Amino acid sequence: MGKRTKKVGITGKYGTRYGSTLRKLVRKIEVSQHSTYRCVFCGKNTVKRESAGIWKCRSCKKVVAGGAYTLSTASAVTVRSTIGRLRRLADESA
Repeated sequence: MGKRTKKVGITGKYGTRYGSTLRKLVRKIEVSQHSTYRCVFCGKNTVKRESAGIWKCRSCKKVVAGGAYTLSTASAVTVRSTIGRLRRLADESA
């Protein structure tokens, strides 16, 4: 069976509906939500999306809360780095 879509990828199911710009945005989201991510516990690329915000590792069976479409959101990364910086400052001062 030949390759059906060259440019549109996963959004080929929408055909010519909804406009090209919206289909490009949806493509980025759908590709990220269907891809596998690295597990922080076992280190394997086996974390898949169960439902919105729930991610499960197929290898070690751990369930992690994350973003709706990606395992880790940009704001979560910022919060983690801020908390780490504040902990280091608290340890230095104490």
